Parts: sequence; structure tokens; C-alpha cells
Amino acid sequence: MNLDLQGIFDALLEGVIVLDAADRIELVNPEARRLLGAAHDVAPGKSLGEALGADHPVCAVVARVRRSGRASIHDEVEIPQRFESPIPVDVAVSNIGDAPRGRPAAIAIAMRDRSAARTLREEISERERQESYGHIAAGIAHEVRNPLGGIRGAAELIGMRSKDERSRKAASLIVGEVDRISGLVDELMIFARGDRLELKNVNIHRLLDTLLDLARLERGHEMIKIVRRYDPSLPEIEADESRLQQVFLNLVRNAMQAMEPKGGRLTVSTGMTLEHRLVGLDGRAQPTVRIRFQDEGPGIPESILGRLSTPFFTTKPKGTGLGLSVARHWVRCHGGRLRIDSVLGEGTRVDVDLPLYAPAQDAPAQDAADQETRS
Repeated sequence: MNLDLQGIFDALLEGVIVLDAADRIELVNPEARRLLGAAHDVAPGKSLGEALGADHPVCAVVARVRRSGRASIHDEVEIPQRFESPIPVDVAVSNIGDAPRGRPAAIAIAMRDRSAARTLREEISERERQESYGHIAAGIAHEVRNPLGGIRGAAELIGMRSKDERSRKAASLIVGEVDRISGLVDELMIFARGDRLELKNVNIHRLLDTLLDLARLERGHEMIKIVRRYDPSLPEIEADESRLQQVFLNLVRNAMQAMEPKGGRLTVSTGMTLEHRLVGLDGRAQPTVRIRFQDEGPGIPESILGRLSTPFFTTKPKGTGLGLSVARHWVRCHGGRLRIDSVLGEGTRVDVDLPLYAPAQDAPAQDAADQETRS
């Protein structure tokens, strides 16, 4: 029976590369090319080092197997991509058959994309954090709101009874600070309330144009150039327009503030994602829209990148630390995800992935935590 070996490899869901004794590529399938992000370079007849570069992590694993003569398996190796974030890939490398003593053998490389598994872990972790924030928010609202009302009332009374300007100003200051704290509590309560989305068909480009024109008029953004790279074939999506506007405006302002005072370029792009689509409640992949915000700011240190969505964590002198966590909350309510990637000295990229159709919403439930705060 004649077997088309290349045809079999092409049908595999895993990436496969076969190297000869000189590390030249003999066979490679499309999935391997995709994972390596070098479709034109990884071709039969080329050496692996020539195609990927000697410092590539896959080349390092192959070199280790050559030295030891034993198979090697590495979990979630970060495979660099030319224009995207690195892809976590499980890499298994082993010798093939028997080679003459003292001579190298052929090598097989198997690669499995772990992006979906990592994304699922991140989403589960994020959901658990959001639920924790909700419990904390309910407790804060209960313990803080009632005393704030009393403080505000007392300050107003002092202001009305004061005969000197200094005391009236002090009372007014207290009232203003109480209102500011109340606003923060209300914003934090978003995590505890079961707010429903007002869904309708939304033109993402029209929404982006409106808020980008708004943001450009704000003081301090004169040195920032906005580049719009829209996919004209992008369909309307089912979403809550006001919530998405809140999300996108927060991300645009963060990007612009990161580039002050020197300025730079903010690139806003849209498109459909054909790979790593969102998964619906039925477990099936859904058509997914991606909105990307790319700035040329100083970048974010890796040590704090994972903490940016934590309520009240901020790197801004006057920030509340709620903007990004609230943005992530509303994206998640739409069945989407928000991802931040940053390189120091090069800038930050934020991707918002949204399904074409929002997930079905449950009937509005009574918010026990909110009811408790009113009692």
C-alpha cells in the first residue's frame, strides 16, 4: 500500500517537522508553519537554524536532544511570532530510528498549540477574581455607605450654621470628598450587581470614530497622532453600545496618557479573528471581532502587568485604579475577553475580542447585596 506521508502529516492537528541527520527539514505540515509564524521560511531543504534562527527555542530543544541522545518534552514553550504575541506550544523532540554509531539520527518534532488551554485558565482565574471583587464590593458598600450619609448630613448642617467663611469652606470640602467616595463605592458595586446589557446592533467603527474624535479634543493630546485601520467588511455586532463606549474610551485615554508629554502614535484597528475564536456556552467557536489599541508609550513592566485589572491598583498619580477592571468586567459580560501585551520601550497593545452575538442573559435577579446596603 502506497502512503502519501506528506498528506497524512497535513491532516494532523498537531504541528510536525522531520529533520534529517544534518538538521535539514525533510517534512513539515501547515500547522507547524503556523505555530512557528514563518510559513515561507520553514520549507523542505532548509536547515532549521537557517529558517528560524539559532536562538529560537525549538532549535534549542533540538540541540539538547542532539547532545543527550534522549527524547525531550517541554510544556508551553513561548514561540515568538513576527507580528503577534508569542504562542504557548508543547514541544516534543525525539530521534527517529537507529543511526550508525557516532553519527546523528533523523529527528521528529511534534508541537501542540496550548493557547486555548491557557486562555481558559486565564478566564477561569479572572472570573474567580471578579466574583471575589463582588463579595468585597458588597461588604464595602454596606459598611461605608451608611456612615457616609451621616457624615454628609452633618457637614451640610455645619455649613448652614457656620457664621465664618472658613468653616463653610471646610464643610463644603467634606461634602465634596464624601460624594467622591460615594462615587467610588458605586463604581465598585458594578462587580456585585447583576446589571443587564441593553443589547442592540452596534456599528463598531462609528462608535470608535465618535470617541476617538472626543478623546483627541482633550487637553494634552495635541502631540498624539491617531491611525485608524478598520476592516471595512466588519459586520455590526450585538452589544450594549454605552458599555462598549465606556470600555473603549478608557482604553484610548490610557494609551494617550501613556504617551504624554512626548506624544506618539495610537493605532486603532479592527478585524475578524479566524484563529483562537471565543467559545460560547454550547462549547462551539463563535465568529469573533477584535478591536486593537496599540500605543507607542514606554510600555508596562512585566512585574505589574498581571495586576492592572485589580480594583484600586493604579500607576497614575491621580488614578482610582477602577477603569481597567471595570472595562474588563463589561467585556466579560459581553462574552468577550480583554488582553494586554506590553514591551518596555516599545509600547502597549490591548486586544478586545467580542463575539458577533452576545450571550443570552438570565432574567434579572434581585441583588441581595444591593438591597442590604439600602436597609
